[in-house]
Amino acid sequence: MSCDCGNNLKISDSDIDVSLLEPTLVKYADVSGSLITILQKAQDLYGYLPADLLMYISRRIGVKPAKVMGVVSFYTQFRTKPAGKNLILLCQGTACHVNGSADIEDAIRECLKIEEGEISDDGLFTYNNVACLGCCSLAPAMMIGDKTYGNLTKKSTVEVLESIAKEES
Repeated sequence: MSCDCGNNLKISDSDIDVSLLEPTLVKYADVSGSLITILQKAQDLYGYLPADLLMYISRRIGVKPAKVMGVVSFYTQFRTKPAGKNLILLCQGTACHVNGSADIEDAIRECLKIEEGEISDDGLFTYNNVACLGCCSLAPAMMIGDKTYGNLTKKSTVEVLESIAKEES
């Protein structure tokens, strides 16, 4: 007896067009160790990884949901909630912590009027704390997109955020 459940899978989020992910699923579904690649492509396509999409991927490639969720929750690159256009990753590693990352977090919160994981009213920013960015010599540091900002002060942090906001408007 064979199952064609994968052909009838649906997800409840109407904003997610799973046909966009289909070429990636076809290419990698049977490739061992490709789950991260699939998840990265899905997040690139949809901006985040909603639970029903993760279940779809799980069933579609034959990987247990617990394994999919384990990978998503382990790696900080994956998001299960929508994020602003610019994702700020604020380092909270030891070097950043002792060099004032708490002050940088205060500056972000005050400037954008959001808490960790929230989206700014203009939709431009979300910030998340991360364990380490691996750039301790730049402490305190943050990444926005693929750019790293280091040796931050409250003032320079606000200047960076205002500059990005200005570019986006």
